[in-house]
Amino acid sequence: MKVVVFAGFSGAGKTTLLEAVIALLKAQGQRVSVLKHAHHRFDIDQPGKDSWRHRQAGAHEVLVASDQRLALIHEYETRHEPDVHDLLARLRPVDWVLVEGFKTVRLPKVEVWRAAEPGQDGRAVLYADDPRVLAVATVDASRLPQPPHRPVLDLNDPARIVHWLTEQAARFEYRRPQEMQ
Repeated sequence: MKVVVFAGFSGAGKTTLLEAVIALLKAQGQRVSVLKHAHHRFDIDQPGKDSWRHRQAGAHEVLVASDQRLALIHEYETRHEPDVHDLLARLRPVDWVLVEGFKTVRLPKVEVWRAAEPGQDGRAVLYADDPRVLAVATVDASRLPQPPHRPVLDLNDPARIVHWLTEQAARFEYRRPQEMQ
């Protein structure tokens, strides 16, 4: 299984890019899963629905399943940042896992970077301090605050990004942390 993190700051275009990358990989016959980092509280339940009511009553986990999908809701006892490797272990084997977020994880990344809008503070880059950023996807490379010294991909050309990913597939083969040492 190949794992690639699409990292960048909010508003850079990660989700839009992933939508296109998923569709393009699937069109090639690849099986794709997504692991998405969410900030703080989020809910896939609707208040009043049975699964929501079960959680509100104190259930540690609620598994909702139908003939079309499955969702597992797990309540943490105490707040903590989830470990990406534990989450990857929960997924079934696929060709690609696209990870959105998890900027600091020690996995190969494509940084999605977009310049700040007029009047906003400049946006930092991850590639300056993270050797795991293997490429930068942006709409205007001339606006990058410093040369990336790695491939720059056109954020508006997801087909080219998928081509680059498949060319570089060996670099994205997932190894558990104990295998990386």
